[in-house]
Order: sequence, then structure tokens, then C-alpha cells
Amino acid sequence: MKIGYFAIGMGPLTEPAMIKTVATATERLGFSTLWAPEHVVLLSEYASRYPYSAGEFPMPIETPIGDPFITLTYAAAVTSKIRLATGICLVPEHNPLVLAKVVATADRLSGGRFILGTGIGWLEEEFQAIGITWERRAHRTREYIEAMRLLWSGEQASYSGEFVNFRGALSYPKPARNRHVPVWFGGESGPALRRVAEYGDGWIGFNLSPAEAAPKIKRIEELLKATGRKRSDIEIAVSPYMKPMTPDDLKRYRDLGVDEVALVNFDIPPGERELIARIEQVARDFVDPAAKL
Repeated sequence: MKIGYFAIGMGPLTEPAMIKTVATATERLGFSTLWAPEHVVLLSEYASRYPYSAGEFPMPIETPIGDPFITLTYAAAVTSKIRLATGICLVPEHNPLVLAKVVATADRLSGGRFILGTGIGWLEEEFQAIGITWERRAHRTREYIEAMRLLWSGEQASYSGEFVNFRGALSYPKPARNRHVPVWFGGESGPALRRVAEYGDGWIGFNLSPAEAAPKIKRIEELLKATGRKRSDIEIAVSPYMKPMTPDDLKRYRDLGVDEVALVNFDIPPGERELIARIEQVARDFVDPAAKL
């Protein structure tokens, strides 16, 4: 089993020295994946409910949240092995041709270590501020990903849909790994799990204990079978988020078929030495035991 670190590009970890410290320490200590979140803007007033933390956003709205692609590319420059994942990219807020270029470039510069963790968004007011329609954002997301995969894989690409239309488009550079970037979906709802099974390469479930993750994973497996896909076609990551987590839980996650547990660290020490010590303690508590499972 693998252990991921969530998240760089947020709060103090938007600072270059701190990003470098976390990236190099987590790679040295055997973490599998570095995650970075995305919000283009937060709003001083909003009615939307955050899916976790009892509906309330878990930090002050003035908290810095960096662009995840720039953040992860910066981390790529100081590492060589650890995977780099958006957790999550709000795909329908982007132009798909521009996003395809950004993702392919980041993947190329990282040597093929990039994972596009995606979602359809929870903050309607953010969509309104950007000028993107909230309705049918799930269908928009599907078209965007289909179009991006065509741009990544072919010499020329054409797509005709409700939200995306282009013909004979050339997009270079291509992603490093056989012109493919893994697309993982976040979300725990029925439609989110269907997206994983129908056209995802992975799932990142959030705020789930082993007992809570079990029915979600079982449902993904049922949907995979119904669509003619195999469990081995996807990776499954789960984050307990702010729920208590013990080393004994690792075996419970593993027995469910979880490939990676992404641990969240919002309590960032102010100094580099203290931060490294905190990451080393997490590695002793979780990375080393997980590697033995």
C-alpha cells in the first residue's frame, strides 16, 4: 500500500521554500503522491455547502490556494520519482484545449508523473464569478476530458459536442507516458462513482473511514463490471481527511482494495526543521507500516 501527502499549494505551502521542503522530504521518505487542490476564487459570501467538514469550508477564505499546475510543476523540478496529482482540478471551469496543453506540459516536464485528479465542483458562486454555467457541468466535464484525451493521443484531433467543437487541432507537446495522463475522479455520490467506472483511471474518495469507504468501493466494482471494465483498470485512493487515523486502519483500507491512503496535514509548523520533523513522524507512523502490507 502507498501513502500520499495532501496538500501542497495551500496556506504556508504556497511559498516556494516550503513547497521544496515538502516535495523533497516526502520523496525521500517514500510517499507515493503529492496532491495540490484548486480554487480559482473563493467568495466572501456563498450559499453552497462544502461536501465535507459539516458543510463549512475548513479554513479562512483568505487562505492562499496556489494554481495547482504551477505548484506541482515547481515540485516536479526538485523531485524525480514522486507522483504529482491535482486534488482536485475543477475541470468545467477551464477551457479544455488550454487545460490539455497545461496538463501535457506539466506531465512532460515531470517525466510522466502527473495525475489529473478531477471533479465537477461544489461552489456554485465560483462558477458564477468565472462566468461558467453551473447546470450540466457533469456533461461538460465528460466532453472536456474526451476532447483532451483526443488532443493528447492523436496527431490531429477533432471533436463535436454540446460544449466543445474543433476540427483538425494539433496540440503539442504530448504527455510523456504513451500520450496518456491518468484521469482520476473525486466525489462520493452515485454519479461521481459512475464517472470513475465509465471513463476514469482512478478514484480519490474523501473524508472516508474504512467502514465508510467499503460500500463506495463495492459500488465502483459493481459499476466497473457492468461497463465491461476490470478492477485492475483503475487505482483507488482514499483520504480520511480530518477523521482519526491509526496505523491499524491501513490494513482495513488495504483489505478493501485501496491502493493509496492520502493523508491530510493542515497543521503546518512555521519552520522548515519542524515541518521536516512532522513529515518524518508521519512516515514512521504510516509510510513504513504501509510498505510492509
